[in-house]
Amino acid sequence: MHNLGQTRSSHQRNHLLLTPDTFVRTALPGMKNASAIVHVGPALGAAFTEYTAEFEPKGELGNTSAQRFIYVLEGGVTLEVKGKRHELGVRGYAYLPEDFSHKVVAKEKSRVAVVEKFYERIEKTEPPRLIVSSEDSISSHALDGDSDLQVKCLLPEEPQFDFAVNTMVYRPGASLRMVEMHVMEHGLIMLEGSGIYRLDDSWYPVAAGDFIWMGPWCPQWFGAIGRVPAKYLIYKDWNRHPLGEPKK
Repeated sequence: MHNLGQTRSSHQRNHLLLTPDTFVRTALPGMKNASAIVHVGPALGAAFTEYTAEFEPKGELGNTSAQRFIYVLEGGVTLEVKGKRHELGVRGYAYLPEDFSHKVVAKEKSRVAVVEKFYERIEKTEPPRLIVSSEDSISSHALDGDSDLQVKCLLPEEPQFDFAVNTMVYRPGASLRMVEMHVMEHGLIMLEGSGIYRLDDSWYPVAAGDFIWMGPWCPQWFGAIGRVPAKYLIYKDWNRHPLGEPKK
């Protein structure tokens, strides 16, 4: 049935909710047998780009000069880098520093979350390194001592990394303990379950498959509802001064 113009998607001055019924697919340079659902990018004012890449078997992701983080949502891909092959299944992920030649090829029909960001250098700090891992190998910890809300940090908490990517799992009924407002921006993909997200002065029902962008200082709060845990993958910029590096 036609939706008669109805959708949960919303575009406001400091946040964005995109639901699967409004996704539009496009090809990005270098892609082969693949397409991208671009969720957010500089055109909206974001300092990063996030998209979901959808691959046919043997589909490929184009190269980039920016940093790239990939997280396998469905299927499996092979990451080829410096003559070595890494097999990534569901919940497998990789971080690739900027100007790091690599190739991503789907082994089967697959979906991959992709984050790309130009690197912000700071003096006297070594550049970040290649990371290939799986969420399953990362230990979780309770957020603010609440055991009903578990966080996994997929990138090291080290100053050379200028962004973080975490997964967060809420048991049914669990919620953030406060409305957060901060300088970092977020990109968020709902992976499992459902809940209510407060963004600015609006309250949205959200479910697996939705994407959310939160701009700097957007009031934000989440509570899980339903009978199964809610889980999301979340990006944030961090480890850098708001002024940036001084000009030479």
